[in-house]
Order: sequence, then C-alpha cells, then structure tokens
Amino acid sequence: MLYGAVVAGSFRRYATYRVATAAGVVTNTAFGFVIAYTYLALWSQRPHLGGYDRAQALTFVWAGQALFALIAYGGLDELQDRIRSGDVAVDLYRPADLQLWWLATELGRAGLQLIGRGVVPMAVGALAFPLSLPGSPLTWGWFLLSVTLGVVVSFALRYLVALASFWLLDSSGLAMVSTLACMFFSGLVLPLRVFPGALADLAQLLPWAALLQVPADVLMGARTGGALLRGLAFQAAWAAALLALGRLVQSAATRKVVVQGG
Repeated sequence: MLYGAVVAGSFRRYATYRVATAAGVVTNTAFGFVIAYTYLALWSQRPHLGGYDRAQALTFVWAGQALFALIAYGGLDELQDRIRSGDVAVDLYRPADLQLWWLATELGRAGLQLIGRGVVPMAVGALAFPLSLPGSPLTWGWFLLSVTLGVVVSFALRYLVALASFWLLDSSGLAMVSTLACMFFSGLVLPLRVFPGALADLAQLLPWAALLQVPADVLMGARTGGALLRGLAFQAAWAAALLALGRLVQSAATRKVVVQGG
C-alpha cells in the first residue's frame, strides 16, 4: 500500500511538467529522424549489419528514442542532492526502506514517461518508416515486462552512483562517467550486436544491455522462445544482483551520516 502510493504520487508529480514533457517528445522525435536516416545510410552499405534487416534497424532507433526518458540515462540527481545537503537523514527516519522508496518513485516516473514521451515518438516513427513491430498482444506484453526490468536495472545502477555521494564531496563526475557508459553499452549509440568481435560479446553481458538492447530485441522479434526467456532472466538476474549490492552499500553508508559543511 505504501509503495503503491509512492508510485502513484510520483506519477502525478511528473505529470504536472506538461511543457517539459512536450519539449521532450519533440526532441526525441527530431533525434529519431536524424538517427533513422543515419542508420538508413549505414544499412544501405551493410544490409544485414548485426543480423538486423533495415526495418529492424529502424525499429531499434525508435525504440531507443521512445525509451530514452523512461530508462533515464542520467543520475538520481534529487537523491544525490539530498545526501549532499544532509536531508537524507529525514528520509532515513521515515517508516519506509530508503531503496524501495526511491525505486517506487522511479517506477512512477517511468510510467509517466512511457505514456508521455514513449508513445508519440514510436507512433511517428511507425508512420514515417517501415518498422518491424509485433502484431501479437503477447509480444507487446513481453516487451513491457522487459522494459520494466530494464527500468529496475537502470535504477539500481544509478542508485549505486547516488550512494557514492556519502563518501564523495561531489559525485557529479562519477554520474557523468556512469551516464556515458550507460549510453554506449546500452545500445543507444549503436546496437550492441554491431560492435566488433569480443567487444560485442562482452557488451551483451554487461548490465547496461538490459536497458535497451534486450527490450528492443524483444519488440522487433529478434528474441523469441528460449532466447526471449534467457533475455528476461538476464535482466532479472542483473536487477536482483544490483539491488542486493545497493542494499549492502546503503547499509555501509547509513551507519554514520555526516552532513557536508556541518
């Protein structure tokens, strides 16, 4: 009940930023066209690059733009600020677990972003280009489950970065490095299957692959049957491992809370 209320409250909170949401839709749609035409040029030279045909490559582009705000490649800025200012001490006094509270907040935010900034770019992309979208409702259901797991993995990674603020005077540098790693190894720049040789194999084993590469493959039908179940298990395993690691770091960090500057 408590965390469900936090999810709903977070959804309503982010729903108030209508102008920012509209601006984000325009931005994601514009970047979608730029990247789509770049991919068309690339796939015209290599028609089956990474094992994708042209329609699948374009689907990957628009999936990336639809999920960009949902996945949140940045950090947990609000939590980092609260740790730096010492306001996190108030959070620790709440009758709620710190990690679950922020996870619920992120799920509410992600739900709003899926509707607010996810549907329109994908719809525009489907109207402008021949995309490889599923016709089965079951496949859409698997896609939404994969996206949800990706959001949890994204949160768990960013939560660890935010917790570093307990020890660092300024964790913005670490957050920037984390953002760049996330964008590169999630497949936002290029699908991980396009990477050369061992780098492609390694990248698809890292947790960032759970953010975009796996959900996009599920959406376009590149993962079915056993491959689909392995992809979902991969995401669930990283989510569980990173959340467990976050709980250990949280336990170590909150044994002694020191307010910077006082």
